[in-house]
Amino acid sequence: MAHEVVAALIVQSNKILLGQRAAARDFYPDVWDLFGGHVEPGEAHEATLARELQEELGITPAEWTFVETQTVLLPETSEEMIVHLYLVTAWDGTPFNRQPEEHSLIHWFNLEEASRLKLADPTYPALFARYLEHDSLK
Repeated sequence: MAHEVVAALIVQSNKILLGQRAAARDFYPDVWDLFGGHVEPGEAHEATLARELQEELGITPAEWTFVETQTVLLPETSEEMIVHLYLVTAWDGTPFNRQPEEHSLIHWFNLEEASRLKLADPTYPALFARYLEHDSLK
């Protein structure tokens, strides 16, 4: 059975907001990751995006663009995870860590800093480069 999730590339002023997953997490512990979460049964992807960003960061997305859908194999279980990725460039509220049991830290990083982190996915640096460059063209 595939797990369906929504993830947000939250970008502002040529920086990306990432969360360090708590060391006690079952999946991808102690790595830096995007914010988001599981799609509830019958829930639209945009509704998941808004709900997860409100739950995790206390923000409501105001401007976002669907980027892509990827299928990822979870190394712990060999199950598939379908990831719907959104670029979020504006929101209402100020991001803060509302769920420290999920993310031990949150922080803004430029591309060079983010690329040096222990990341949840090895493709993140290329992904970040595409969308941080996009943000700087505004």
